[in-house]
Amino acid sequence: MSKKVYVGMSGGVDSSVTAALLKQQGYDVVGVFMKNWTKDLPGFICPWKDDYMDAKRVATQLGIEFKLYDFENEYRQKVVDYMVNEYMAGRTPNPDIMCNQEVKFKLFLETALEDGADLIATGHYARIKNGSLYKGLDDNKDQTYFLYRVTENALKRSLMPIGEMTKPEVRVLAKKLGLYTANKKDSQGICFVGKVGIKEFLLNELGPQPAGPIINQDGQIIGEHDGALFYTIGQRHGLNVGGGLPYYVTKKDIATNTIYVTTNLDDKNLWKKDVNLTDLHWINNKETKDIEVRLRYRGPLFKATLNGNSLNLAEPARGVASGQSAVFYKGDSVLGGGIVA
Repeated sequence: MSKKVYVGMSGGVDSSVTAALLKQQGYDVVGVFMKNWTKDLPGFICPWKDDYMDAKRVATQLGIEFKLYDFENEYRQKVVDYMVNEYMAGRTPNPDIMCNQEVKFKLFLETALEDGADLIATGHYARIKNGSLYKGLDDNKDQTYFLYRVTENALKRSLMPIGEMTKPEVRVLAKKLGLYTANKKDSQGICFVGKVGIKEFLLNELGPQPAGPIINQDGQIIGEHDGALFYTIGQRHGLNVGGGLPYYVTKKDIATNTIYVTTNLDDKNLWKKDVNLTDLHWINNKETKDIEVRLRYRGPLFKATLNGNSLNLAEPARGVASGQSAVFYKGDSVLGGGIVA
């Protein structure tokens, strides 16, 4: 009897092709739309209904069963509240990482297994082999940075078939199969608010924040910001400090609502070679010597060594912010990672 796979279908081309491939491979496929976020924001309509209908149309095209799982309350608690609290504490979290850890590869997996699934599948550009995680074949689209906190047990029950393909190949296959979503644009922004930026989202959640001083490397007040929590280390846009060389954020003090900036790209506060980590998570292979680390999605890989919770980079990295994730690699293998303290 063929194995039953529940595919997380978001209404995008990647998860549509995932479902089509698994059906071709002989699995008993069930499509599932996760309703995580439905709230409209000022000037933005949440596209969840359109995405739901697109996913449903593809399921109908493929002749597979289709379900809706309502995770909105859990998503609010596990992902949205976490993100907002982190920003309020002055850190820079990654909600997509928390979404994968808590919702897709925990809540969705558990719900699907209880519902009769043998496995789940997603449209991630990553590869799974024997419960280990590897980079996707398409370097440009590799999404393992967002997946490093998924457990070995969850990976053993998960499939990511498009990890073996490039994005152009996925598009070509979608067109060849005549899938309804073949030409649909990729969604932008954080995973639950579509085209809404972090700042707009936080403003909607928390309301306007008190203004405060922007202080340069010489200790002079050179402008005013609209809330320290909106800024991140290394940021150079959105400071509204006119004229001359660009300014970069070197520090933010939430307690005094102060932003510190510099025009000096060599400023020691902009660069870090030793990074303290918290909440270390290993998938299966715990290697600490001669590893590579990525400090932001699509950021460069740095050679590094890990001593306990202290990460030593072979060369300094710019704009390392508390709350970001450091993800460890050995070749194409994803070892795990931690959160910058």
